[in-house]
Amino acid sequence: MPESGDPDLAVSYHPCMAFPENIHLFCRVVDNFGDIGVCWRLARQLVADHQTGVTLWVDDLASFQKICSGIDPQAVQQRQEGVVVRRWDASFGQPRAADVADVVIEAFGCALPHSYIAAMAARSPKPVWINLEYLSAESWIEDCHAMQSLYPSLPLVKYFFFPGFSARTGGLMRENGLLERRSAFQNDPPAMSSFLTGIGAQVPMPACRMSLFCYPDAPAGSLFDTLQADPRPSVCFVPQGVAQEAVHTFLQQPAEAGARATRGGLTVQVLPFLDQPDYDRLLWSCDVNFVRGEDSLVRAQWAARPFVWHIYPQEEAAHHVKLDALLDRYTAGMDQDTAQAARAAWQAWNRRSDMGKCWGQFRNQLPRLASHMAHWTEQLKQYSDLASNLIQFIRKIG
Repeated sequence: MPESGDPDLAVSYHPCMAFPENIHLFCRVVDNFGDIGVCWRLARQLVADHQTGVTLWVDDLASFQKICSGIDPQAVQQRQEGVVVRRWDASFGQPRAADVADVVIEAFGCALPHSYIAAMAARSPKPVWINLEYLSAESWIEDCHAMQSLYPSLPLVKYFFFPGFSARTGGLMRENGLLERRSAFQNDPPAMSSFLTGIGAQVPMPACRMSLFCYPDAPAGSLFDTLQADPRPSVCFVPQGVAQEAVHTFLQQPAEAGARATRGGLTVQVLPFLDQPDYDRLLWSCDVNFVRGEDSLVRAQWAARPFVWHIYPQEEAAHHVKLDALLDRYTAGMDQDTAQAARAAWQAWNRRSDMGKCWGQFRNQLPRLASHMAHWTEQLKQYSDLASNLIQFIRKIG
């Protein structure tokens, strides 16, 4: 961290200006892309849609660079899309009270540096301190959303802010104009074709287009075997570094960007890792999206295409409760056959089961799943978005 009084870090509190003037958002990268993916989207939206100054502290800039190609992994400080990005490492230093922002967001309980917490306590007025929690569809988060906790040894209060799927939660990330841009893109076949060509994607015609983003334990090999045997052609786009073993086995060549092979009814193509705007457009371009974690889960829903979610695995299979909670909400408006097909595919994918036992039913239900996704997206957009809810909450308590 810069020495005390560094003008690039220090912020000031102006009661006459819209609150908050400045936010510090702290992020530790746990699963390579999920944590930084959420934080990067939030930081950009707070700047673009709410004209708030944001400093994003990140401990793994190399992973960050994967989703934002302009990031310099070696830089101590840099600016991207209006966001100040700072490297968070062992040299954090001893900040002054004047170095603390109006609002401090601790993403996913990442544990702030003790020196920064001490500076928060010394600041007058005290900053608003928020722990941005993980997304969940479980009902208990509605009771815990916006709860506060007193810091045990300092005069500070932390608030817990839960993203979610109802009006009693913090909502979902959704930038201004996102759904309008998606609809325009999906209704413009030449634009979609130009985009796919631009990222090196070759699409056999006709073919069911799929994107695949999963954790290493997903049964990707089983999925490839199933699609290869399916007489209905499919093309599966996989970012480099994802499902490497299964992709390498299928391709029979290194799983590097540009590699491509067709076997039976399946074409697998490796794409370069895309930045977030291009990844959104890939989701918009596909008929089915396999997504993982939190960030791509939310983006798959705004894509309004059928999807299968791979949840981050937890000890003692605790993640299956969270998976079932979202399935309950997501399938509530489906007919019995469509709901059964969605549940079977999601459960098989997350339990590393044979995808051949559920894929036929799932693929047969794609038209109904696509129709349901249109209604599901309309339902979700009735709730205010995460960044707007966050700003409203900050102003209420600040």
